[in-house]
Amino acid sequence: MTSPAKPPRFKRILLKLSGEALMGEGKYGISPKTLQQIAEEIHEVIELGVEVGVVIGGGNIFRGVSASTEGMDRASADYMGMLATVINALALQDALEKLSVFTRVQSAIDMQQLAEPYIRRRAVRHLEKGRVVIFAAGTGNPYFTTDTAASLRAMEIHADVILKATKVDGIYSADPVKDPAATRYKTLSYLDVLKKNLKVMDSTAISLCMDNELPIIVFDLNRTGNILKVVLGEDVGTLVGDLKPQKAQEG
Repeated sequence: MTSPAKPPRFKRILLKLSGEALMGEGKYGISPKTLQQIAEEIHEVIELGVEVGVVIGGGNIFRGVSASTEGMDRASADYMGMLATVINALALQDALEKLSVFTRVQSAIDMQQLAEPYIRRRAVRHLEKGRVVIFAAGTGNPYFTTDTAASLRAMEIHADVILKATKVDGIYSADPVKDPAATRYKTLSYLDVLKKNLKVMDSTAISLCMDNELPIIVFDLNRTGNILKVVLGEDVGTLVGDLKPQKAQEG
């Protein structure tokens, strides 16, 4: 890969992927082609020296909230959803390791044969050694989404930013698929997101980020190269909150 002309904007990031992002053009499960594309983009970022943590949802396999609305006990449904995130995490780990990217999966639910237990200090140490850390099983508690897990883990590892990968190129005033007049926001405050009820992340996740001044960049994962562009500080997607002044990293 040709080295970019400028250094990365961030030193440590938390990439939030929805489970649906792994489906590609399918309606269920994991698309190997899409998985490979995501792994290749993460690989590009790692080669810049950026430390990467990842949180993946499980909606491509099982959605706890949807199941609970159909009569299943919410806690049981959420635990099933957490297990779906572990499946996705192991799939991404395999794709990354095929590219010779050292990767660790840490699970909030103990399952020693498959993943390390989540230990914050160990996760930070892995990141410092250049390993991608994939945080699986959400927070380990029902009634919390993987968006909340992403906010929590990002703060625990002292990430500079949450990169929220979606199917659209930012946050819109309305669903751009349903409303052609919808406009894209370039920047938003946390309160704007909450007051306008914009479906970026759930309110718990947004409130956590607001209380800890953790910025969020929402961008389109389907456009190849967007993860790298965001990391390099290019004008991609919608920024929620404020970015801290960039530290000199040239040295």
